[in-house]
Amino acid sequence: MHPGTHVWPHTGPTNCRLRMHLGLVIPKQGCRIRCTDQTRCQEWEEGKVLIFDDSFEHEVWQEADSFRLIFIVDVWHPELTQYQRQTLSPI
Repeated sequence: MHPGTHVWPHTGPTNCRLRMHLGLVIPKQGCRIRCTDQTRCQEWEEGKVLIFDDSFEHEVWQEADSFRLIFIVDVWHPELTQYQRQTLSPI
């Protein structure tokens, strides 16, 4: 994500998954994420995973002077049963 980027409030398409962000290149300051009513600064760390339910409204600010690079992986929500996973389309 380039410096100065703001991803406006939005929601993911389903609550059947959790979204994982693996920090690859993370500036020391200037990265924020809001999910529901919680805004957190510098939640991303290089080599660590941030997990959240993107079916809730969320937004991101990239106010650092350099870019932020994350690897995004979607996984099944842990509360889904095996049967539910089998009847849903892949994520």
